[in-house]
Amino acid sequence: MTKAPDMILFGLETSRTFAEAVASHLGRSLAAHEERDFEYGEHKTRPLVEVGGRDVFVIQNLNGDPAQSANDKLVRLLFFIGALKDAGATRVTAVSPYLAFSRKDRRTKPRDPVNSRYVAALFEAMRTDCIVTCEAHNVSAFENAFRSCRPEHVPTPDLFVEDLASRLGNGPVAVVSPDAGGAKRAELFRTRLERRLGRAAGKAILDKHRSMGVVSGTLFAGDVAGRTAIIVDDLISSGTTIVRATHACRNAGAERVIAVAAHGVFTGGAPALFGAEGPDEVVVTDTIPPAGLPEQARAKLRLVSAASLIGNVIARLHAGEPVSDLLPYD
Repeated sequence: MTKAPDMILFGLETSRTFAEAVASHLGRSLAAHEERDFEYGEHKTRPLVEVGGRDVFVIQNLNGDPAQSANDKLVRLLFFIGALKDAGATRVTAVSPYLAFSRKDRRTKPRDPVNSRYVAALFEAMRTDCIVTCEAHNVSAFENAFRSCRPEHVPTPDLFVEDLASRLGNGPVAVVSPDAGGAKRAELFRTRLERRLGRAAGKAILDKHRSMGVVSGTLFAGDVAGRTAIIVDDLISSGTTIVRATHACRNAGAERVIAVAAHGVFTGGAPALFGAEGPDEVVVTDTIPPAGLPEQARAKLRLVSAASLIGNVIARLHAGEPVSDLLPYD
């Protein structure tokens, strides 16, 4: 029987805190690498350990931040993957819990780009063997964008369900999708929550249209009156979508509103989200470290670690075991 290649785990600098948490869960240390910046914005990243014949995992979130833009992080990751493959790595897996450009997955205007597909082509051009991401904006678009690279999508509802279960009490709850596109995500969350709580959870959905950066739509369907309404989304950026959904829930009689999302991007600090108009609580994973938030965010924001989930996915990929055993599908 052929022995599996040794595992090496890298964490690029802007994602190092999360990468260290994943490595700790796996009982490993991050491998050494060098990142150098040159004049005119050029750069290089190289491994400082032998990677030939190894099974390599690189953790790098692709959210923009004050240090590096999403473009910059993407190019650095791609170049590093290219360097690893050139150095003889048997397999290279990109672990990007937040995958940039995923929201632009279809044409909504004439001659529109489909950026998610172009990003997939770039990863494949660098001979990436597998890519892991959490809560893609459109799961089908993510999975269908790749041809030679294996896509692994990791849903996160169980992380939040476990965190919320002990804090919801015995009162009635309802799970809310802030738009039609997220209905399947919200329904998966609802079924997992029902199973964990051992009682029924209601459902609701809000109509939303976005055009030229303007969000509209007021139709709200579902029963949240007297319940804790849990708004479920893949990410929170400016917070506009969550604030709209919060208004709708409160107008429909919700007793309490909690917003849940895998990725807390929090563009510009998302001040409305953490103000009086926003939900009573905002729960996100730690894939993106919160930064630049207003003072009042401390009272509302709760972080749930995704390190163990990602670590378990990495362990199964390395061992050649099915990742599907870890993931919810019902």
